[in-house]
Amino acid sequence: MDEAKLREEICRFGRSLFERGLTPGSSGNISLRLDDGGWLVTPTNASLGFLDPARISRLDGQGRLLSGDAPTKEIPLHNALYESRSGARAIVHLHSTHAVALSMLPEIDPRAVLPPLTPYYLMRAGQTALVPYFRPGDPAVADAIRSLAGRYSSVLLANHGPVVAGETLEAAVFATEELEETAKLYLLLRGLNPRHLSPAQVADLVKVFGLTLPEHDHDHG
Repeated sequence: MDEAKLREEICRFGRSLFERGLTPGSSGNISLRLDDGGWLVTPTNASLGFLDPARISRLDGQGRLLSGDAPTKEIPLHNALYESRSGARAIVHLHSTHAVALSMLPEIDPRAVLPPLTPYYLMRAGQTALVPYFRPGDPAVADAIRSLAGRYSSVLLANHGPVVAGETLEAAVFATEELEETAKLYLLLRGLNPRHLSPAQVADLVKVFGLTLPEHDHDHG
């Protein structure tokens, strides 16, 4: 896909996420890795619902701005996930309500913030790690993500929101949406002792779909 089409794709998915209330105001950002090692990334203080393809930030492989508006201040967190996930070509970061709420709960396991509630959460998002709170744009968040050693494609920033990598922008968006919906399910079912997928059921998904789950043998129940 050429760069013009990639710019349009960022705008199309950004508008879809914004219009469905998955990231309010000017929150959230999207990036794409290009074949030359550079990036396309949404600008700082830009609403994902009103992106202009021509104003999307174009960065070189060292993160220097080549054209477009100034990029999101969350560049360090995108860069850290790209560095640790070699297959990642797109990253979506949202401030989606249920995932943010989940990040504040005291009982969640930082190695796997959600139990295995549905097969599609595991198939799209894998497991999700919790990263401690850092102020937005703090370069220290990059070190926290690098410390996960690339085991996770989806990360939840405490009191902030999800960051999800994918092989394509579509894959990253779908995984982010699955994470948000599963967080919503968790909050709806909290305290009701719901049935989770059993270890055998999770192992079957891992085998059939070739999943790599860093905590798939972890007992959540």
